[in-house]
Amino acid sequence: MADLEKAQAALVLRFRDPALLELALIHSSFLNEQPGLGLTSNERLEFLGDAVLGFHIAEKLYRDFPDADEGTLTRYRSLLVRRETLTRLAGSLGLGAYLYLGRGEDSSGGRTKPANLSRALEAVIAAVYLDQGNEAAGQFIQRLFVADLARLEALSAVADSKSQLQEIVQSGYHTTPVYTTAENASAQEERLFTAEVRVNAILLGRGEGRTKKEAEAHAARHALIELKDALHPREALLNLNPKVIENEATKMGQRDKGGREQKKVKKDANKPVITSQFTPPPPPVEVIKAKGKKPKGE
Repeated sequence: MADLEKAQAALVLRFRDPALLELALIHSSFLNEQPGLGLTSNERLEFLGDAVLGFHIAEKLYRDFPDADEGTLTRYRSLLVRRETLTRLAGSLGLGAYLYLGRGEDSSGGRTKPANLSRALEAVIAAVYLDQGNEAAGQFIQRLFVADLARLEALSAVADSKSQLQEIVQSGYHTTPVYTTAENASAQEERLFTAEVRVNAILLGRGEGRTKKEAEAHAARHALIELKDALHPREALLNLNPKVIENEATKMGQRDKGGREQKKVKKDANKPVITSQFTPPPPPVEVIKAKGKKPKGE
């Protein structure tokens, strides 16, 4: 069983009814192996916690960004309540160590699975709401998200970079950026990923982030910086490595108005022209006379 005292210390909270916290930590796999305990899983609390979290985040954004339109506020909210963010925050609390899991789920890495961590955090938020009220739940949420809220505008600008880069590349070159990501083994304090973005084998940008998506967004941001000085981004892209672009264009061929590929057959200027070494003999004298011409020598 989980040590609820340690769990409360990790959350920096003291529950009036610790049974609510315990319920928030029960995964359905635990009940499948312990059917006689008369307990329920955290799924109902997760449902409530999702709504409580969404409300407080929406209210916070509404008050902090009075000039933002609905689309911007929606984008900000999605950045904050997405699974990647919730998983990271749950990990920072060490929530996985206190989950009630079945043996199979535990042995398969269930304490670090994003789905388990994000759902457990939402369930804990609901437990705080039921135990201490709406105001306490809001304070707990703001404490959890304080760092993300502080850098929200920067995160949003970076997240938009991927769509901006894709639009430029698709409209100007009729292809899409390719991202590769890898975990940064040199990172000691926290998990970091490194991403690179290429177009037709040209490296345009590199970035790091605490998730793969964040690293890719930073890489896209750097790629846009590479292109920003050009009046026409497509021209800047083409000028990065003309030889690579030329080779790629040759592979693609040209397309006619109907979109069908029309490949040109190029003549090799270095290839010698082969001509016949045989010189045909002159026509007989009778043929020349028949045409009214005098044969040479007459």
